[in-house]
Amino acid sequence: MPLYMVIERFGAGSVDRVGERFRTQGRLLPPGVEYLDSWMTPGGDRCYQLMRAPARADLDLWIGRWSDLVSFEVAEVVSSSAYWSSR
Repeated sequence: MPLYMVIERFGAGSVDRVGERFRTQGRLLPPGVEYLDSWMTPGGDRCYQLMRAPARADLDLWIGRWSDLVSFEVAEVVSSSAYWSSR
């Protein structure tokens, strides 16, 4: 399954609302989408997430559940070792 690096940017004043939704409703992932890991910037305005999904359309279902609070940038990625071994 493809891997995706997702950069989430939290709008002004939305960090607390994102946290509250996450605490009460969880990640809101659709079936087949898998969260692998994430990293926050020290200021809390961005989150970098590594996700696995059967297709980008499956990831878009998840994005739609958060797009009222968060803007998203998504890039399909492969590991460095996989990239270099295929060259």
